[in-house]
Amino acid sequence: MFFSKNKQKTLEHSLSLENKSSLSKILSISIPAALKNLLDMVQILIDLIMVGTLGVASLAAVGLGMQFIMVLNAIMNLYVVGGNAVISRYIGAGRFHKANITFFNLLLLALALSLISMYIGSLGAKEFYIWIGTGEEVASLGKLYFGTLSLGMPLIFLDALYFNALSAAGKTKASLFIKIVSALINVLLNYILIFGHFGFEAMGIEGAAIATLISYGFNVVVYTILVSKESSALRFYFYFSMSIMKSILKIGLPASIERLISVASFMVFVLVITKYGTQALAGYQVGLRIEGIAFMPGFGFSIAAMALVGQSLGARNSELAYNEAKTVVQIAAGFMGFIGLFLIFMPEVFCRYFTQDEQTIELASVYLRLVGLSQIPLAVVFVLSGALRGAGATRSTLKLNVGSLIFLRVLPSIYVSTITQNIFWIYIIMITETYIKGGLFWYVFSKGEWKNIKL
Repeated sequence: MFFSKNKQKTLEHSLSLENKSSLSKILSISIPAALKNLLDMVQILIDLIMVGTLGVASLAAVGLGMQFIMVLNAIMNLYVVGGNAVISRYIGAGRFHKANITFFNLLLLALALSLISMYIGSLGAKEFYIWIGTGEEVASLGKLYFGTLSLGMPLIFLDALYFNALSAAGKTKASLFIKIVSALINVLLNYILIFGHFGFEAMGIEGAAIATLISYGFNVVVYTILVSKESSALRFYFYFSMSIMKSILKIGLPASIERLISVASFMVFVLVITKYGTQALAGYQVGLRIEGIAFMPGFGFSIAAMALVGQSLGARNSELAYNEAKTVVQIAAGFMGFIGLFLIFMPEVFCRYFTQDEQTIELASVYLRLVGLSQIPLAVVFVLSGALRGAGATRSTLKLNVGSLIFLRVLPSIYVSTITQNIFWIYIIMITETYIKGGLFWYVFSKGEWKNIKL
């Protein structure tokens, strides 16, 4: 009996240490990834604030340019999601040679896609703006900004490759430190090149694009140095593998399609908002930028969940994958829920950094209070969509995200916009969709069918 009790205590102690070790691993991957994505959003906001001093047309050109980047992110999902799932599986299984071959194949895919995007973007920048419906002034400025940015597409695509591949290997701390330095470089170069300081000519909106590209170039150089070291978690192994490329595309293609449809649906939702007037649209845009501070870390937690689930499944430990994903959900919900409190109780304070128009502030505050109430289910959506992608269940996330967005948000919003002039009800539909989608993701995740997916 005494031996049995001691054995039980030893087992409980062992499980306790394992849980602490697992929690430490989760925090070491998820927190740096979340903070890195938060810095991405802060950098965007600083860019908009600095460019905003040049006038409304310049601000509109940069803002729309960032919308085009959202489309590029959908293309990047082809290798980002597929690559993360495959690399994390190989890392978890201890097959580092295969992970390195995957890394090289991802490099080839990223470069090919970036060159196509560079060609289209540099030649068609102005046409994109005109197609959206901007005036000649905004289109001309857009050509300067997005046309210049397009010339550096390989840098942008490689930065995404390095960050996500290293995240799949569980190495997110280095990416955070790289981002801190590059964000500071970007702000300093914005000050120098946009406004003309330290002997440089004031380049305006073009200077903002050049500053952004130089910061991306810094990231790529440092990342390349890191992966060239013997001690690197990932290194390039120069070997093309058709079977690995097929695995990447099998997982990445549904994720890319999902993002493209989501971006298109998002644009339709924006068109619904425009029916309520210019100030309603301005309030929505201001609210969306501020909310980004809360939900951008959610993308970091999503990336962490992808890596953790992929590694655990690669190690043939599906229960660990399930438990780690649940833990990331709890951490993300706490983090985003806490920020949501600020959105609920003091939205006006944040809005005044972007506008002094009282009606716009009022409309933006309505939006922020409501989305503040939905930050916890949004955290569930972010993390579990990442977990399912890490398992290779990208067809499930495609169906859930696109179906929910179209049938629970866009179509109901279009209908409600025909029967009421109060934008409050559009936002109610939006957060209701978030709650329902969170429940659907939890249901699919809990069923556990994703545990049996073979890559």
